[in-house]
Amino acid sequence: MKKDNKAVIYWLLTGCILIFIMVIVGGITRLTHSGLSISNYKLISGTIPPMNDLEWQEAFELYKQYPEYQKLNNHFTLEDFKDIYFWEWIHRVIGRFIGLVFILPFLYFLIRKQLTKATIKKSIILLIMGGFQGFLGWYMVKSGLVDRPDVSHFRLAAHLTTAFLTFAYTFWVALDLMFPNKKSIDKKLRNFIRIGLVVLVLQIIYGAFVAGLDAGWIHNHWPFMNEGKLMHETVYTEHTPTYLNFVEGKSGVQFVHRTLAYVVVIFVLAIYYKAKKTTLTPLQNKGVNGLMIMVGVQFLLGVLTILLAVPVWLGVAHQVGAFVLLSLMTFTLHRFSK
Repeated sequence: MKKDNKAVIYWLLTGCILIFIMVIVGGITRLTHSGLSISNYKLISGTIPPMNDLEWQEAFELYKQYPEYQKLNNHFTLEDFKDIYFWEWIHRVIGRFIGLVFILPFLYFLIRKQLTKATIKKSIILLIMGGFQGFLGWYMVKSGLVDRPDVSHFRLAAHLTTAFLTFAYTFWVALDLMFPNKKSIDKKLRNFIRIGLVVLVLQIIYGAFVAGLDAGWIHNHWPFMNEGKLMHETVYTEHTPTYLNFVEGKSGVQFVHRTLAYVVVIFVLAIYYKAKKTTLTPLQNKGVNGLMIMVGVQFLLGVLTILLAVPVWLGVAHQVGAFVLLSLMTFTLHRFSK
């Protein structure tokens, strides 16, 4: 049987779709503040939710022992608890399902010798990235179970960014199999797209900082952070080292996220302009056109998310927009890679 066949491509693309769904559910989990509802980690038995009143009450009593209930949600009833439990449970179940979808077909293809050596190496990297992503999820939740009723925004950013990067690499491996032949291209343009990808990933990291610090609920104005003010006292917090304001302060983090949005737009415009000056294949043309359209949509979603103070549906849409933009940047880079 032919190696790296269509079944292998479908397997990888299925993984991409599942990671996409995982990110959506993760965004809802974060925006509904549901991520600390399941305080004990059970890899196998945790797949089954409470099935009767006694089990629900036991889960609720366990939740009451941790800071989120004691400091924020001590008014919660059992029904309130069930609402937040659902999103965290479905998030974890999808994560386990993704693990099975990656591991079982990989073993099947490996046994049937349907993978080339290069694809085997790439698949092993994907499995390691997926396992690390799961570990980071546990590590993130752990930070909210000690003395603070929220997770570390640094750990949240690591968890989210790893999910995005795992998707991007999975997509890249699938593209390698779908388009094995690549044309010779302008190395300067390819490297410029690479820099654009790095800037976009940095923007995604700062988006996670904003989410982790709940920084989107302040400075709900645009284009200035306050009416008529962009930085100064808006960004800096008294008695805090300057650099920490840009990684730990709500105002500073939001300021960087806003600024990087303009930088991403500028990079995409430059990529579009440089690419259009060369002879493009149909797929390259679709890639740069898609980037132009999506960066405008994503920028608009970001502005509306701030102005409307992060309603759940819009916050999720903005996160999905980042996902789609990363997909298009990955696709475009692949089409311009040698």
